[in-house]
Amino acid sequence: MNKTQLTESVRRRARELGFEGCGFSKAGFLEDEARRLENWLQEGKHGSMKWMENHFDKRVDPTKLVPGAKSVVSVLCSYHQPELADRHAADEEHPKISKYALGEDYHFVLKDKLRALFDFTKELNGGLEGRVFVDSAPVMDKAWAQKSGLGWIGKHTNLLNRSEGSWFFLGEMIVDAEFDYDAPTTDHCGSCTRCIDACPTDAITEPYVVDGSKCISYFTIELRDEIPREYHDKLGNWIFGCDICQDVCPWNRKAASGTEERLHARKPLLGNDLSYWEELGLMEFRELFRKNPVKRTKYEGLKRNIRAVRENCRT
Repeated sequence: MNKTQLTESVRRRARELGFEGCGFSKAGFLEDEARRLENWLQEGKHGSMKWMENHFDKRVDPTKLVPGAKSVVSVLCSYHQPELADRHAADEEHPKISKYALGEDYHFVLKDKLRALFDFTKELNGGLEGRVFVDSAPVMDKAWAQKSGLGWIGKHTNLLNRSEGSWFFLGEMIVDAEFDYDAPTTDHCGSCTRCIDACPTDAITEPYVVDGSKCISYFTIELRDEIPREYHDKLGNWIFGCDICQDVCPWNRKAASGTEERLHARKPLLGNDLSYWEELGLMEFRELFRKNPVKRTKYEGLKRNIRAVRENCRT
């Protein structure tokens, strides 16, 4: 089987597995991204996320992360539910969880699919060495997805796709096989600044630059200390993550519905009032968020977030 046949077969199989996009790029050093990342870290825009300083060489060069790697195969998987989007975005009464965290933990869902894609590729190729990744190692997934033609990085620094908007997860296979590589897409943000204008904490400091230490998602997920009091009124009613910059993006009005039911919202996580969340016990937390991303913030972290937004929720 030649490279073209292998590429098209893997792309077709990715679609069959439920990925809305699959792109191919040549593995190598990300020179521009390395420079930007270094500056971003030096300016402290990663806040307390000190882990982002680790493995810098591997983060900007997958051939150091996976010896012998020749290619990065990027995939995207939508979690979009159009029927939920407008209602969820407009809800100012109830504490809210970011839409990406309303279904099953994407790490499990995408890894299951990627392992199946890896096995398929290995069989077609007569052998394959490499690894699969879903936001679990120093891989610059958005940069590789952009290079493989799956979209462009918007002014809010999320990857945007013309048909899927930004409501999707990314994953990769970094492997020693060679493919026909895709070309990057062009930027289609134009003069729009809606994401910048809408951010209540001014975390998008300029187009294509986010100060992670000011982001609502950082405060409610990554930060382990108390959320600074001066930011409480800017959190709105977000108790885990934030969708504001994506909710206002015009490209998300065009986004197609995701087909993976495991990523669709669990009804018990929608529309609960403040008293429900304040009274949530530890055992209930464990059951409610079993195989769910909210576990990342832990019980005490979620309780901290609920206290911080209490005065912002309409009762």
